[in-house]
Amino acid sequence: MPHIPKPRPRIAVVVVDCPDPQALAPFYEALLGASRTKDCADHVHLALGDGQPDLALHRTDHFVRPDWLRGEPAQQVHLDLLVADLDETEREVLALGGRLLDGSDKPIGYRVYEDPVGHPFCLVTPEGLG
Repeated sequence: MPHIPKPRPRIAVVVVDCPDPQALAPFYEALLGASRTKDCADHVHLALGDGQPDLALHRTDHFVRPDWLRGEPAQQVHLDLLVADLDETEREVLALGGRLLDGSDKPIGYRVYEDPVGHPFCLVTPEGLG
């Protein structure tokens, strides 16, 4: 009997823990052009479209803001967001309540930020992916 390979698992949703999904959702909706598909007090689900996995914000009462420089507590996971123009997107991130992290040093190709509750994420240009 011939072997028929199974399809590989695909990432369907990236889940981000936070203290208040309702408060954090507008940041990612505006930055990513996402639309809310599920909306309750403890969970907000955002569709990104274009074949990308969805982003879910999940309430946890035990959230501890990660410290990017010290690594205590560790960030555990972060998003790399592909952009065409770092400066233009940085202005948008800052206007939405994000913050450029100390020590990011603004190297060519990427910069490190945190969302309004402290999750680190990077803005990355195609040159920075290498």
